[in-house]
Amino acid sequence: MKNLIAATYAPMHPNGTLNLGMIKAYGEFLISNKVTGAFVNGSTGDFVSLSTSERMDLTEAWSDAKEDDIYVINHVGHTNIREAKNLAAHSVGRANAIAALAPYYFKPKSLESLLEYCMEVASAAPDLPFYYYHIPVLTGVNFDIVTFQKKAVSAISNFRGIKFTEDNLTGFASSLDCSNDKVDIFFGVDEKFASSIKVGAKGWVGSTYNHLAPLYYDILAEHEKGSFENAEEMQKLAVYFVNTLEEIGGFHGGSKGFMKFFGLEMGPSRFPHRTFSDEQLNQAMDLMKKESLLDYLSKPLQLSKIPRN
Repeated sequence: MKNLIAATYAPMHPNGTLNLGMIKAYGEFLISNKVTGAFVNGSTGDFVSLSTSERMDLTEAWSDAKEDDIYVINHVGHTNIREAKNLAAHSVGRANAIAALAPYYFKPKSLESLLEYCMEVASAAPDLPFYYYHIPVLTGVNFDIVTFQKKAVSAISNFRGIKFTEDNLTGFASSLDCSNDKVDIFFGVDEKFASSIKVGAKGWVGSTYNHLAPLYYDILAEHEKGSFENAEEMQKLAVYFVNTLEEIGGFHGGSKGFMKFFGLEMGPSRFPHRTFSDEQLNQAMDLMKKESLLDYLSKPLQLSKIPRN
């Protein structure tokens, strides 16, 4: 797995129920912008605010709409290991792979305990690739990732890598060096995309790959040409996008609402995230125009493909 994988939103109707009819168009939008994968039911997708049945409904919708051009990784992590295993088993035949973050309320107290949890979850879908979702800023679980990786390769038959969502390029590079091209190590901090290329990143998972795919591919192209200063200047636009939405009212609610500019009305965010008003979204768009970001925004969905329900 290489290139951009979008962390996907959970589309909702105005009343807060899932809008599953949006998924097919969503997948077509990602493919049209050369996004190679969808990371479903993750942090961007409000998974902690969804019920298990809602998460399963989303998985089924992505399965029904999935095309060969997009690789679906379904996040199945849960504080309840039985629920995580149920979600993993349900993913068989529906997703291309599964991922799980660490339990984040009663946390694993040792690396061995974390490994045991991952073994249990992965065993519920032994024929699917399993990825560990490393996001210590939200889980509070942060054992030495290289040691975990070495043990996981031996202990989990379907272990295929790590979604490394930590602002720690040294740790990420160490994880890459340890992989020996046998597992995938995805980088998950969009604001450090350009820097991650320098240490060897080949695959990325993030929410802004929904909105700014052309920008990131241009950054990658600049690196390949050796134009590192240009790449760093372009990276500042991605940081500006994130910071602008955060300052107006919060990145999560803002970035989900911003999808309407691409023809995808994603609906409200689940509490505690705040849904942006039209006024806030227009304010954000005006600021993007001033910073010449419009040329780097993802290509909107064709009008004929926009769902009407």
